[in-house]
Amino acid sequence: MSPVKGSIHSVETFGSVDGPGVRFVIFLKGCAMRCKYCHNPDTWEMTTADTSSEELLKKALRYRSYWGEKGGITVSGGEPLLQIDFVIDLFTRAKKLGIHTTIDTSGNPFTREEPFFSKFQQLMEVTDLLLVDIKHIDDACHLALTKQHNTNILDMLKYLDEIQKPVWIRHVLVPGINDQEIYLMNLSKFIQQLHNVKRVEILPYHTLGVYKWKELGIPYELEGVESPDQASIEKARKILQCDQYQDY
Repeated sequence: MSPVKGSIHSVETFGSVDGPGVRFVIFLKGCAMRCKYCHNPDTWEMTTADTSSEELLKKALRYRSYWGEKGGITVSGGEPLLQIDFVIDLFTRAKKLGIHTTIDTSGNPFTREEPFFSKFQQLMEVTDLLLVDIKHIDDACHLALTKQHNTNILDMLKYLDEIQKPVWIRHVLVPGINDQEIYLMNLSKFIQQLHNVKRVEILPYHTLGVYKWKELGIPYELEGVESPDQASIEKARKILQCDQYQDY
């Protein structure tokens, strides 16, 4: 089969936070979300696909000796599902070599309509784990925060539960945006309905990517918002019952 080309932003050869173990992380270009706290706005626009799955896999294999039993390849973004054909091809090749595969996704492109749904099902056959960031449990607030609705994202998580595909849930805690107790309680209730969640993580909001907004000439709407304090983080962890989930 001929390798599929993808629009690649960058790679990280020794990733330690994008899935289990040490990972080769591929950041793809293109995303329809416009999250107000995005730390990679330079990945929003998709350019011409210029790197083949075969080429990337060869590069990743140079680092395989560092992965250990749990490591592998993670495809992040941008939004990986916007380049689903590329990820299917890459992961199909990776699984033939026994490599653990992970997708870090917002879930925004998900739909049960064709032709996407059949491709998504095909992708799940060669995907071991998904990292899914629920930006906000309230749809109206999600729209205000990301310019996109969350109904199809939550439906993707329900589908992943139906097929029992392992998931890590991530939640970026942003003071004044999604750290209110009612939102955290509702998010917890949603997560508790799922039976395939292996980990729940709180990711504290930070401003490390603000300089990219300025370089791109994009107004940063969360100017002045501070990172959550430790007490707020611990409160969110308790409400979301993070400690009850076993490590992958």
